[in-house]
Amino acid sequence: MIVARSSKKTAAPEGKGASKKPAPVLSKEDTARDDAVRALARLIDETGVTEIEFERGGMRIRVAKQGLAYAAPVATAASAPRAAAVPEIKAAADPAKHPGVVPSPMVGTAYRSAEPGKAAFVEVGKVVKAGDTLLIIEAMKTMNQIPAPRSGTVTQILFEDAQPVEYGEPLVIIE
Repeated sequence: MIVARSSKKTAAPEGKGASKKPAPVLSKEDTARDDAVRALARLIDETGVTEIEFERGGMRIRVAKQGLAYAAPVATAASAPRAAAVPEIKAAADPAKHPGVVPSPMVGTAYRSAEPGKAAFVEVGKVVKAGDTLLIIEAMKTMNQIPAPRSGTVTQILFEDAQPVEYGEPLVIIE
């Protein structure tokens, strides 16, 4: 929030050099901005959307709902074996952070084979060399071969055949 200070000068207070600052004065613009933010926050809660942007008269406001925070599990003597499985769940939950992820270089439709009914370029467990074709992404009626950026073994395929994909979306994991 932007706070506008009054341009009015106040007399210095008396006593041991103590200084007192004038109380902040909100302008009509600041009040309108605060009201708009509150209204947008209510709208987010009512509709369930996670982000909303509003622009009017040169004023632009973006309100986004942050993700929920979850408490980390506390390991006890009885749950020690279960706590060891937690990192595996986290890795599976966010493949985009995996060091061997192959992200989509473009928006389009991902295909596992060159033609319907033909064998897929790769399967889980297949060893690939850098430059081998992993999949095809069709973008603007053009088929783009997506090569393996490094050699290794395909451990996960994160898309279904003929699935629309976004730029940066994790497609394959090579370890």
